[in-house]
Order: sequence, then structure tokens, then C-alpha cells
Amino acid sequence: MKVAVSIIVPLLNEEESLPELHDWIVRVCNENNLSYEIIWVDDGSSDNSWKVIQALSQKNAHNKGIKFRRNYGKSAALNEGFARAQGEVVITMDADLQDNPDEIPDLYQMIQHEGFDLVSGWKKQRHDPWSKTFPSRFFNAVTRKLSGINLHDFNCGLKAYKKDVIKSIEVYGEMHRYIPLLAKWAGFRKIGEKVVQHQARKYGYSKFGIERLIKGFLDLLTILFIGKFGRNPMHLFGAIGTLSFLMGGGVTIWLICLKLWRIATKTAYRDVVDQPLFYIALMAIIVGVQLFLAGFIGELVNRNAPERNKYIIAAEV
Repeated sequence: MKVAVSIIVPLLNEEESLPELHDWIVRVCNENNLSYEIIWVDDGSSDNSWKVIQALSQKNAHNKGIKFRRNYGKSAALNEGFARAQGEVVITMDADLQDNPDEIPDLYQMIQHEGFDLVSGWKKQRHDPWSKTFPSRFFNAVTRKLSGINLHDFNCGLKAYKKDVIKSIEVYGEMHRYIPLLAKWAGFRKIGEKVVQHQARKYGYSKFGIERLIKGFLDLLTILFIGKFGRNPMHLFGAIGTLSFLMGGGVTIWLICLKLWRIATKTAYRDVVDQPLFYIALMAIIVGVQLFLAGFIGELVNRNAPERNKYIIAAEV
């Protein structure tokens, strides 16, 4: 049977909310005549979440469950869910009832009938304390500027994807925040946004702390680097290394020529090795050589990588 929509729900210690979320999703899909599957990914919960998932699977055959032996993070949970999703449209949402399943039909329509590759939710009105909203807005502004993707809420858990998108990307580390950027680098450029209803947390507590901002920023730099220079690291390291080497070498030659000129004109001079500028130039030369070698080694590694000729095919005739 063809599945219209796959709903992936990563979770960690959310046993209280799962039955209510399940019934809500089922009601919405049935009311809109959507064939569906729900993929629960238990990210190493220490409560009874897995038992609840097992009970839901026995109650409703549309449920699938994955349980990690320990906590690996949301990116790992989403990646496993993506690998198992069969729906033409894939929707992700958090398990804490802060994402509204009533948004599913509209998200499905935007992907299936309006031609979007990816639609990200935007929690325009949030029910969170300022300690979460202010850093989030700052983080989103920086990401929007660096990525060139005009989204207001990169970290919203409620997103919809064309099936081709989730089968073409790999999510790891803390990169679930940057799935729109991963999709863009993979060639999926029709990325949209939808204002979604954000609800106050009903059970439990947030599993994310302030450290996610630091990890998120580092992962953003990683994605930007891999996207631009992952296949050609020499273009970055080689260019910077060559520039550094030439600047250091040029300054050194200038110091030597200056000394020879002053000797020829019988004016006072200082030995080259007595000048601080010489050691700065020498450092630039050394750094330039190291950067060039780093780019060269990166090219050798890339040449022998099994994915060196792995490309995403859009269509064939």
C-alpha cells in the first residue's frame, strides 16, 4: 500500500505525551483521508516511553518504533527515521505536544501540490521563556545571513519534506538545525516557510540547554565549509596558503634588499634577523606551507573516498 505521509517523531523521556500525540495524529490523517505511518524514534529514554510505543504499535499497525540503546541526539534519531520512511511526503515533529498535528494537511499540500521541496515551520508566536526565545532569534538571524536561506525558524521541529530530499541527505552531530541548508547544498532550492501554531509544553521539561547554541554555531561553520569546499579543499587551503607564503616571502626579500641597498649607500642598517618583521614574515611562510599541505592532503583523502563520485540525479531520459 502506498503511503502518502510519513510522520517521524524523535523523542526522549516523553511517555506522558505519546498517547495523546498519537491519537491526535491519527484523527487528523483519517479526517483528511491521508494514508500514513508514524515512526517513533526513542533516543535512549530512561522512562517508559518505549513501552508506550510498543503498546501503540499493537493498537495501531501504522506505527513503527526504533529504540536506541543510549542517547545519540536528535540528528541521529531523524537520520534513522529518514532511512525507514516510505511516504511520498515526510513530516517531522517533536513529541512534547508543542507542535500541532493539525498542521499536517497544509504541510502535505505545500509539498505535494505546490511543488516545494521542503517547508519549515515558523513559530511566530512562541510560548517559551525569553531565555530560549532571545538566543533562538539571534541564532536564526546569524544562520539566515550566512546560509542565504530566508527562514525565520531553522530549529523548528515541525517540517515537511519531499521524499527525495530526505533520501539525499545525511544528518549527524547537531546538524538537524541545518537540514534546509543541507537540502540546498544537495540541489533542492524550493524551500518554503509556514507559520505554525506553537503550544505550551504540557508534560515534562525541555531536553535542550544553552550549550546547543555553541554546538549549533560550530556545526553551521562545518556545513558551510563542506558545502563549498568539501570536494575541493585545495581551493580554500591552497589559496590561503599560497597567499600567506607569497606575503611572507615578499617581506623577507624586501628586508634583504633594503639591507643590501643601505650597505651600498653606506647608511646605517640592521641585520635582517634583528628585525621583528622578519620573524612575522617567517611565520607567514611556515603557515602558508602548512596550509598548502593541508589542502593537498585533503585532496588525496577526497580522491580515495568512496563518495568522491556520488552525485544526486534529478532525472533521466
